[in-house]
Amino acid sequence: MGFGSYDESEQQEVDADFDDDEAVQSEQNHHHGSIEFENGASSDELLDRLQEIKDDPE
Repeated sequence: MGFGSYDESEQQEVDADFDDDEAVQSEQNHHHGSIEFENGASSDELLDRLQEIKDDPE
């Protein structure tokens, strides 16, 4: 078939053969903390910089 066309006959049946015990558990890498970031700029400075970015023609 051509580019962008869809033909179900081209689809393959995928047989996923894996052991659930070896799979990654979704809670295994769960983060139980918080993060804070201090950039040293005031809100007014950040808003001024945002306006400069918006006004830039590029």
